[in-house]
Amino acid sequence: MLGNLFLVRTTSDPQKKTARLYEMYPPDRLVVEDTNYYNLGYWEPGCTKLDEAAQALADQVAETAAFKPDDTVLDVGFGYGDQDFHWIDTYGPSKIIGINITKVHIRIATDRARERGLLDRIDFREGSATAIPLPDNSVDKVVALESAFHFDTRADFFAEAYRVLRPGGVLVTADIIPMEGGKPKDDIRSHAIKWIRIMIDDANWYPRKRYGEIMESKGFEGVEVRTIREAVYEPWREYHVRRLQDPTFKTRSSKLFYKMVAVAHRDQDLLAEELKSLDYVLGVARKPVTP
Repeated sequence: MLGNLFLVRTTSDPQKKTARLYEMYPPDRLVVEDTNYYNLGYWEPGCTKLDEAAQALADQVAETAAFKPDDTVLDVGFGYGDQDFHWIDTYGPSKIIGINITKVHIRIATDRARERGLLDRIDFREGSATAIPLPDNSVDKVVALESAFHFDTRADFFAEAYRVLRPGGVLVTADIIPMEGGKPKDDIRSHAIKWIRIMIDDANWYPRKRYGEIMESKGFEGVEVRTIREAVYEPWREYHVRRLQDPTFKTRSSKLFYKMVAVAHRDQDLLAEELKSLDYVLGVARKPVTP
């Protein structure tokens, strides 16, 4: 794990850096309890577990995109596929295609789809968000659940999403961006979110207004970028405080992983303060029916 961390810090290629980061976190090195979700979650009232919040965030994406039974959905950066299995069960799209650059994600998610008898409806494959391996006008929905900040660049992903969407198709992102006038990215000191300095390129670091402008510049209409940060950051921080005090988490984790999480969340005052500089948004945009 420490060797992978060194490689992440010293790799200049954005795709290799991202793949190496996520190779550090197989399912037994996640903070969730019963699933393999890897996102910050949407913490609805009464929600106490990251598993529930992470699935609620997946619901926010699906409902914003208005998934329908005859949809072909492209999920860009699918992690271990938890949201895709949930979407199939709950919203029933006819087909989900997932692309990812992290081989361990593709392998594990594909094995899980096979075990569930879903290989005819869920297709996990290797592919880049900025060179999507699909024809023009071939999908109804494109979604990126907490992954677009990794893409080199997010603007290029928007252009590719526009290309592969059918006329009238919808793009939805759940994304981490800065607040307008927030603390500079390079000044972040909290270990829990210092990864932002390393993993998010300056080209992808802009606030809500600019986010929408870039979507529009790629040809999208009906663009809306709305913040959901109040339902994300603070409850996510509070969950980690509770999780570190949970003896079952310490028991199921390796000593190294538990120590890494504990060190990352050691200074809660600093983390709470620096989270105020971060926005969390749902971005939605539609490809025009006629050019």
